[in-house]
Amino acid sequence: MSKTPVHIYDNSQVALADCMKYMRKFEDGFFDLAIVDPPYFSGPERRGYYGNAVSPIGVKRVDYLITPEWNVPGKKYFKELLRVSKHYIVWGCNYYDFHFAPGRIVWDKCNGESSFSDCEIAATDLIDSVRLFPYMWNGMMQGKSMSEGRIMQGNKKLNEEKIHPTQKPVALYSWLLQKFAKPGWKILDTHLGSGSSRIAAYGLGYEFYGCEIVPEYFQAANERFEKMCLGVERFGEHTVVQQNLFTSEENS
Repeated sequence: MSKTPVHIYDNSQVALADCMKYMRKFEDGFFDLAIVDPPYFSGPERRGYYGNAVSPIGVKRVDYLITPEWNVPGKKYFKELLRVSKHYIVWGCNYYDFHFAPGRIVWDKCNGESSFSDCEIAATDLIDSVRLFPYMWNGMMQGKSMSEGRIMQGNKKLNEEKIHPTQKPVALYSWLLQKFAKPGWKILDTHLGSGSSRIAAYGLGYEFYGCEIVPEYFQAANERFEKMCLGVERFGEHTVVQQNLFTSEENS
């Protein structure tokens, strides 16, 4: 039996694996909080879903990878998620036929007149009310900071690089963890995607576990983690370590 590819650094580890098989390895309530963003529908994995390769003003858009058709999770997935995790934040709750707790988190993308959704909604059992997080996320227009999310970042060099068609900003996950998680909690993400959740968790010192089923995105997310958290840049066969952004410890 072949080993499952894993990427581990300190208290952060991710695996190239199917999410259902991955969760079966853990005992009931092993994780304190699952923050997940499963596919809402099939489409974003297909080339051309987000429009032309070049925008009307001449900006070249990211040419995302073509992957096998995304499988929208059903009740078996959510029951397994609730088995292994004590609490949850599930993005796209409005798309699923599942009874979630009443708490809701709304991410206002500050999209202006964009044709994309103005917001995304998550269900959570951590609150009984609704909380709002405004953070601009529309192409090259990204929020300035977690506290100034409605203000566009003027220096585009500081924008997050997008590597996944449904990527969410690191600032969103950082806000979620600071707002809802408690020190010492174990965090789970069953659909790693771009790895934004992992980057945020590492920066705040949380023990993190995640999995991703697409090999190319697994590799890209790991390289993004190394670049943003450890200062590792890869140029073909060459690797350059610039700085460790969150800790002074060396990777052993």
